[in-house]
Amino acid sequence: MLCDYKNSMRRVPELRFATERGRLRKRASLALLLISLAVRPAELVRYEASAQAMGSVYTIAAYGPDRGQLSAAVEAAFTEVRRIDQLLSNYRATSELSEVNREAFQKPVKVSPELFDLLEKCRRYSELSEGAFDWTVGPLMKVWGFYRDSGRLPLPPEVGKALARTGYRRLHLNPENRAVRFQVQGMELDPGGIGKGYAVDRMVDLLREAGLETAFITAAGSSIYALGAPPSDPRGWYVRVRHPKSDALTVAELYLKDQSLSTSGAYEKFFVADGKTYSHIMDPRTGYPAQGMLSVSVLAPKTLDSEAWTKPFFIHGAGWTRDHIPDGFRVLLCEETQPCYWLPHPP
Repeated sequence: MLCDYKNSMRRVPELRFATERGRLRKRASLALLLISLAVRPAELVRYEASAQAMGSVYTIAAYGPDRGQLSAAVEAAFTEVRRIDQLLSNYRATSELSEVNREAFQKPVKVSPELFDLLEKCRRYSELSEGAFDWTVGPLMKVWGFYRDSGRLPLPPEVGKALARTGYRRLHLNPENRAVRFQVQGMELDPGGIGKGYAVDRMVDLLREAGLETAFITAAGSSIYALGAPPSDPRGWYVRVRHPKSDALTVAELYLKDQSLSTSGAYEKFFVADGKTYSHIMDPRTGYPAQGMLSVSVLAPKTLDSEAWTKPFFIHGAGWTRDHIPDGFRVLLCEETQPCYWLPHPP
């Protein structure tokens, strides 16, 4: 997914007077000009920066009257992403999520209100998606080799063994003391299906708290949020959605304003074995990568929602998606057998 935007700066027209008789008119015009300049908002400057966190590159492009304010707000947002990495990373042994993965089978693990709230939201996604979204998919991702970006075709007994260690119903949450407990040994939470969306929403919150009204936030190009609209176009931030088979081709062009857009595609991480392509988008109900879909893009008010829902829509396919789109959402489906199309209708 790519985004493009242009900026045009307004200029005060030059005033010219040809004769002495125009002096009074000149003074009146200059007075009006000074009044106009006094009430006109300061010209907006653009600030852009990127940072590496949670295994992805996060980029912010923002507009505002003061470059120093922009710089401070953007750096605060990046600091927040690094904090979330310490919370959710399953690669950092010291993260709170890693502690849960290590200890939640032996004993209940009390977690922070933030992590517990996120776990409850994930359970709700699992319930609404009929199990197609499942944060306990970690053992399956490991047995298929997707943790190390290599990919491998496991034997059916290996898949069955990993599948027995997954399932959101085997994850117990106790709201009284915010404790997490695994019902089966070897269960492991994987934040890959929701971490970037959560981080982007937190970044947006901090930018708003800092007084910013116009910004474009992207995580690895697959989860984005458009805050306000750029000075060059009141319609919003221009975004193109790439074709799942070629980045040179475009399947949709959008103008986003106070909206999120997330895309999950089979082209992001996959391997080929015995002539068949296996993507990283796992169907947690079967233990095998989902088939039949090339990519799914979701428009939603929150990035947490848009990222989480791309997986169930990808896994279930068009029929189920058509009947389960939340109010206010739009979904772009790219199937293997036909051109991409929007549900329920083009935005």
